[in-house]
Amino acid sequence: MDFAISALGLFGVLLALYLRFKAVGIGAAVIALLFGFYLARSGAAGSVDQIMSAFKNAVQNILN
Repeated sequence: MDFAISALGLFGVLLALYLRFKAVGIGAAVIALLFGFYLARSGAAGSVDQIMSAFKNAVQNILN
């Protein structure tokens, strides 16, 4: 059985947990959110996507 979760969902849950346990403040969370939106619109989006895909494949290979 394969278990898949999107990076967006994972990071959203992590950010919500950080806010819940006060590891990060509201201002820092807003900055992180805005940074994500601006990063997605930049030329670095393709590189970030490739890095995340490589990381996902590495984790899958370790778990298998």
